[in-house]
Amino acid sequence: MKAVLTADLIESTNYEEEVLKKVLDTLSSEFELIIKHHKKKVVRFNIYRGDSFQGIVYDPANALLISLQIKAAINRIHLKKTKKNKAYSKIADFKIAIGIGTIDLERNAISESNGQAFQFSGRSLDEMKTENRKTRIKTPDPEVDDEFNTSFYLLDTITDKWSTASAEVVYYLLKGYKEREIATELNITQSAVNQRKKASGWEAISSLLDRYQHVITKHFKDGK
Repeated sequence: MKAVLTADLIESTNYEEEVLKKVLDTLSSEFELIIKHHKKKVVRFNIYRGDSFQGIVYDPANALLISLQIKAAINRIHLKKTKKNKAYSKIADFKIAIGIGTIDLERNAISESNGQAFQFSGRSLDEMKTENRKTRIKTPDPEVDDEFNTSFYLLDTITDKWSTASAEVVYYLLKGYKEREIATELNITQSAVNQRKKASGWEAISSLLDRYQHVITKHFKDGK
């Protein structure tokens, strides 16, 4: 079993050219960082149509973590010309669908690949276009889908309230940084990091990540 991520930039036609360029540059950079971090062939990504991306995550237990890392990287973007580290409203976001299943055909171009995981991910994203949802999952197990789609609804409610500052702190937390390290990275106090951490709903997000990894590993280990 593998995971396929399919994502669309929300209301991309309304983006100014500078914003869209920043989003696409950030995506490309983040994909390189994720691939470098894992060191093995465990992820592949492709940007297509100028406002969407698709990726293969070979260990489906990592799919939510990687999805959130990409989301936080985009949500923290702002174009304010200031040296001060302040909170601003988000200017970019994605709808992301996770499909877990088999991959029957994998070609060099992800868009030419096919299989259950691709079908699940693509159909889920299509369903989201008529819903006020930003994260969905589809697997061969309806009980797993029911559990996490309910949890993801709450996750969307939490992340919708992120400021760029909250998203930035979550971004580093997802990478395993400690509060002190984040404070150094962002040149703010550890107290400020802790406040943004609480405002982001990090404890609930961290708990969901642990639950997701446990359940997905248990249900879909070794291709089962």
